[in-house]
Amino acid sequence: MTDTKQDTVQKPVNKKVSVPSPIIIIFFILILTAIATYIVPAGVFDRVKDASSGRMVVDPNTFHFIAKHPASFFDVFKAVPRGVKSASSIVGFLMIIGGSLNVMAVTGAIEGALGHVVTKVKGREMLMIPVLLTIMTCLSAFAGCSEEYIAFVPLIMAVSYALGFDSIVAVAMPLAAVSGGYGAGVTNAFTVGVAQSIAGLPMFSGIELRLVMLAALIVINVTYTLWYARKIKKNPEQSYTYDYDQLIKESMDLTAYEGEDKYMTGRQKVIMGGFVVTIAVILVGVVKYGFYMDELAALFLMMGVFAGIVGKLSINDFANAFIGGVKNMAMPCMMVSLCKGVTLLMGDSKILDTIIHFLAGGLSMFPQSLLGFGMFIVQDVFNLVVPSGSGQAAITMPIMAPLADLVGMTRQAAVLAFQMGDAFTNMVTPASGTTMTVLTVAGIPLRRWWKFAFPLLGLEWIFAFVVMWYATVTKIGPF
Repeated sequence: MTDTKQDTVQKPVNKKVSVPSPIIIIFFILILTAIATYIVPAGVFDRVKDASSGRMVVDPNTFHFIAKHPASFFDVFKAVPRGVKSASSIVGFLMIIGGSLNVMAVTGAIEGALGHVVTKVKGREMLMIPVLLTIMTCLSAFAGCSEEYIAFVPLIMAVSYALGFDSIVAVAMPLAAVSGGYGAGVTNAFTVGVAQSIAGLPMFSGIELRLVMLAALIVINVTYTLWYARKIKKNPEQSYTYDYDQLIKESMDLTAYEGEDKYMTGRQKVIMGGFVVTIAVILVGVVKYGFYMDELAALFLMMGVFAGIVGKLSINDFANAFIGGVKNMAMPCMMVSLCKGVTLLMGDSKILDTIIHFLAGGLSMFPQSLLGFGMFIVQDVFNLVVPSGSGQAAITMPIMAPLADLVGMTRQAAVLAFQMGDAFTNMVTPASGTTMTVLTVAGIPLRRWWKFAFPLLGLEWIFAFVVMWYATVTKIGPF
């Protein structure tokens, strides 16, 4: 049956695939955890001090069952404020970074930089794809940008149509960028930062490998998108959204593509320069001086103040922008807190070690060199339900970190499994707010996007297999 204009314009594309709020999902997990305390046997591992690192690690030969400690009805609700208290350092970290990045966004620097790039590729159609994808992927990898791209989708669509491409190419820019950028997670505080903090790893350790991963993911995503773009430019009817695009283009003003240097002011260029300097300082600080949460939050705060001054924001405008960014972090902060509550509930009831014990048994079916890929599969599937990076880190890393100790993997490899597992299926899961919003703005049904996205997801899975094999075999450190 042919899709109609009414389907495109009047009905949101996510109507048939709507899912509960991530907060509701995590609270439901909290309730299921409480129920599990009555079903799952209680058990514990002994912890011993690792001579080489000084850390307390699981002794794999000491697991034993103990008497049950089931959670009460009151314990379920008490776990929420306990989780908030336990996650306070991570929550504060996320709030400061979110506020600072929003100050930069309010100045228009990010949107201006992207718009400036778009206008510069006029007449060089194929150049738009690698340039935009590379820039947005780097923004996601270094600063955790995601929802920031939504407002830019109409412009990218207009440009895509003007250059002879389709809406799939347009939405591939932000969605593939988020997938690749979060998959590499070079200095992404919302995913890698939270995961490494929970795992007890030095902040942004292993950055050298993640930089290589970033370059490889850019190549994969750009190459695939260019292949599709060339195909539909040669024969527009091969587009997965050809019928939709004919209707959408009738109502679009393609003059948004006209002009040169109209999107970026001199002040915005200075602000983006300050952002690049901040990232450079972070890279040096992490690698050479062991910078952690306090130092990184301070650097982002300095960048936010700098952006506010250069952007000529008044004191009140700066404060409102910063508070707006903090408000934007309400969801991830609450999810981290709820997930901490889940972990505390499992720990108090003594089922956390039992779960780790059984997961270790499940992973034993994998050869040693493929243990990491098995862990990645678990994370990738879990991400279909809980696509929040910080939330997923908070709920899975307390399990995956000691599990890595138990099966002979490094915790760094476990973080790699998490960050790619958190990132790649974001492109296809209807639970991803960013993905569904981008598709809704573009008027693309999810099933049409899947035709493009699933082959790309397959390529990213192959990439994940290679990375996890390497990380497992080399025992990537520091531990």
